Amino acid sequence: MKTIATAMALTALAVANSAHGGGSQNDAPIGVVLTSEVKWEQLNPARGDKSPKAGTLWGDRNGTGPTGFLVKFVDGFSSPPHIHNVSYRGVVISGLIHNDDPGAADMWLPTGSFWTQPKGEVHITAAKGSSNMAYIEIEKAPYLVLSFKEAFDSGEKPINVDASNIVWLDQPRMPTSVNGPKVAFLWGKPQDDQLNGTLVKLPAAFAGRIDSYGSTFRAVVIKGQPKYQMLSKADDKILEPGSYFSSEGESVHRISSKAGEESIIYVRTDGKYNVIPAQPKR
Repeated sequence: MKTIATAMALTALAVANSAHGGGSQNDAPIGVVLTSEVKWEQLNPARGDKSPKAGTLWGDRNGTGPTGFLVKFVDGFSSPPHIHNVSYRGVVISGLIHNDDPGAADMWLPTGSFWTQPKGEVHITAAKGSSNMAYIEIEKAPYLVLSFKEAFDSGEKPINVDASNIVWLDQPRMPTSVNGPKVAFLWGKPQDDQLNGTLVKLPAAFAGRIDSYGSTFRAVVIKGQPKYQMLSKADDKILEPGSYFSSEGESVHRISSKAGEESIIYVRTDGKYNVIPAQPKR
């Protein structure tokens, strides 16, 4: 059975972070990819029509560098035991996902759950629900599906974190607010300006911005339908789950969530960022 990350472990990582104060950067060039614009192909062509579908958001899954992509599963999908040549991280966007050792009891992870799969370890992946989608991220491509007979021990330990075990915290050095934005730290070392991954929760009816201070900023909508404010209001985008936005260098992302609906966004960056609510009008 895979290791389940505890609240204490995630809290310890969060306390280590120290955020910049609110700044006023100039708008940097940004990119937005809507879920409806994603181009889908077979994740594992060797399985033909039985393969899940994959849609790249950034990078090149068949290249050599880091990449992030969406995966869609049909209801009832269950893979044969297999391994991957590279380790990956996953966040459940919709449906229920099970990813574990072949003999493990079912552990169905709902929307907002996080898991990791070490390279070389034999496992199965299964899904159930009318719509099943996850975001997958690797640090080195290509991403290959290989026979369980090629299994090896990478020394890494897998993690499954159910959405109910995610630890949501106020941003360090930002005003505490019961109804304000929250952050959950998943991996990496944000206190050292190193590559890291977090979840951001925007409360219902949130309006404000995300100020990014790293050299790269990549964000994937996991839950909700936040609105991304473009330079021209006529070009504003509604980001359905699976949509993606990014920037290079210090940047400002103006975003809001619907009334009555919170939003959750996965953020990958190599620096710090602040989620800043808009000042109320007087």
